[in-house]
Amino acid sequence: MASAALEILGLILCVFGTLLEMLACGLPTWKVTAFIEANIVVAQTIWDGLWMSCAVQSTGQMQCKIHDSMLALGHDLQAARALTVISSVMCVIGLMVVIAGAQCTNCMKAESVKARVVNVGGVIYIISAIFVLVPLCWMANNIISDFYNPQVPASQKREIGAALYIGWAATALLLLGGSMLCCSCPSSGSSGYSVKYAPTNRATSNGDYDKRNYV
Repeated sequence: MASAALEILGLILCVFGTLLEMLACGLPTWKVTAFIEANIVVAQTIWDGLWMSCAVQSTGQMQCKIHDSMLALGHDLQAARALTVISSVMCVIGLMVVIAGAQCTNCMKAESVKARVVNVGGVIYIISAIFVLVPLCWMANNIISDFYNPQVPASQKREIGAALYIGWAATALLLLGGSMLCCSCPSSGSSGYSVKYAPTNRATSNGDYDKRNYV
């Protein structure tokens, strides 16, 4: 019972982590304009994401433009695109694997096989978390390096956007949920009691039961 509850809790955390990861992948707020000048009143704010860049005017109007060419992007954006998409696909695969081996489903009969399948799903979620963590940290390192680089103009300096924080939260949920799924394997001796049936007593030729049945 405790193992099934652990599986459900781990699966819920992984599902929420998957949704947050997909949200972070689609948001254009990976990089935002850094206000470091004396005059903080600016005409627009620039957002840079994996798939588009947006300019938010001071009047509230927002205009977004999808990146024309992937090859024209930086290496960090290219790697972030590939790794986040791969991670999202792995999360979907991990969800199907965990559901197939969960104790609350009847896709498989053998308890030992179901436990191994759930463990495999947990490993898939952990790997997907690592895949999304790499571009997040890479992007954050580049943003911080450019921010403190005196050779970068102030107009081109950026700060860490909300999408990175959402991605880090998704990574934490995926790691925690995947670890729970890996630890949800029931012990080998807790598979239940085995039922043994006694052989049926048969009557002898004279109509009496064999005395050996009463020994």
